[in-house]
Amino acid sequence: MEYVYAALLLHAAGKEINEENMKKVIEAAGITPDEARIKALVEALKEVNIDEAIQTAAVPVAAAAPAAGAPAEQPAAEEKKEEKEEKKEEEATAGLASLFG
Repeated sequence: MEYVYAALLLHAAGKEINEENMKKVIEAAGITPDEARIKALVEALKEVNIDEAIQTAAVPVAAAAPAAGAPAEQPAAEEKKEEKEEKKEEEATAGLASLFG
């Protein structure tokens, strides 16, 4: 993951994403660079428009946020969790009672 972060950092700084620059960023982070990983990532990113990739990756996250925060569904889900937890506690207590009489 740190190699992807290094590439994004270089991109944000307006620097060329190449093996030499990647190696410098990884070393600056205090990590021993893996030449094979750097080479593979640089090759994989040659044909990628990073700005476009970031933009399309961010869209589904923003669109999913309102659906996840639906207030009508949230209390029902919390009640079900509480009921399941209570049942587990009751089962555990019953099991212990049978062990100790």
